[in-house]
Amino acid sequence: MAARATAKRFLKYGIIRTGLEAVALPGVQSLFPAAAGRGMIFTLHHVRPERSGAKFAPNALLSVTPEFLEQAVETALEGGLTPVHLHDLPALLADPGDERRFVAFTLDDGYRNNAEFAAPVFRKHDVPYTIFINPGFVERTGSMWWETAAAIARKADGIEFDFGGGAETLRTTTRASKFAAFERFADFVQSIDEDEAVQRIDEVARNAHNIDPMAIVDSLVMDEEELRALAEDPLVHLGAHTVTHVNLRRVADDRLKSEIDQSTALVEAYAGRRPRSFAYPYGWTSAVGAREVKAVADAGFAAAVTTQPGVLDAACLDQPTALPRVSLNGHYQKKRYVRALMSGLPFKLM
Repeated sequence: MAARATAKRFLKYGIIRTGLEAVALPGVQSLFPAAAGRGMIFTLHHVRPERSGAKFAPNALLSVTPEFLEQAVETALEGGLTPVHLHDLPALLADPGDERRFVAFTLDDGYRNNAEFAAPVFRKHDVPYTIFINPGFVERTGSMWWETAAAIARKADGIEFDFGGGAETLRTTTRASKFAAFERFADFVQSIDEDEAVQRIDEVARNAHNIDPMAIVDSLVMDEEELRALAEDPLVHLGAHTVTHVNLRRVADDRLKSEIDQSTALVEAYAGRRPRSFAYPYGWTSAVGAREVKAVADAGFAAAVTTQPGVLDAACLDQPTALPRVSLNGHYQKKRYVRALMSGLPFKLM
């Protein structure tokens, strides 16, 4: 099973890389200029130096180097895109006299390395950006299951856990088996109530593997004081991202409203101004539906983003609280891949 999962993962990466290489070939992008639309919104998470010797890194797709971020910024500027704040995009796109193409940079979850490594890049190029904040992480009341699961699989040679079919023991002595275990945890989080799933992962981390999930959050995420200091930079805007990073499509109406309203109020307290943009946790189609899009619009947000890839176009004005975003993925850190993404062609071929 572990070998099949590993092969499937690398096959997927290989197919995507092949597609990006094809689009990056000289002359290809110029054949379909309309595919680029009015620009795009980029998604990032971690921005930090590459960690040498990390053979098991299931969250590597969430991490890019500062050098690659700078290449992405330079590529956008060289491509004629105008950097803007995410929350300004709907009004800019609606202006019939403005024919510019735009780029907005966004970072999810409020990692400390955003301030340490990403902010200097944006300041150097005078590029605005948005960081989406989860107060549960900021206040150390909620853990990050994907980081906890990675820590368990990395440390353990065996994991005992009930994934829903009774207690079982996973052997995690090889890189492939560790990836397979991580993916079992990821599937588990989406298979039952998310709060319960996260609690159970946290419990096995503490009780069986001497891993403190909250210490992981504390080591990675900015606290309130750090956010206040960062928010003084006029280039940064702090957006809302729920309180607990829960899949909003899987919660009841009252929880949906609470996650939006409470995160809005707390981010306003950190930044000294109300957030004007929102990011849906996960952002897939199974995490964002019509109900969620309407709820965020009703909460008064000018813009909200999914993680569903695509370019900016006139259709975005129909639902400015369901904008597409394009991931700057840690597995594809090449300048020519950024150019390929900016062309919009990969999304026409999907």
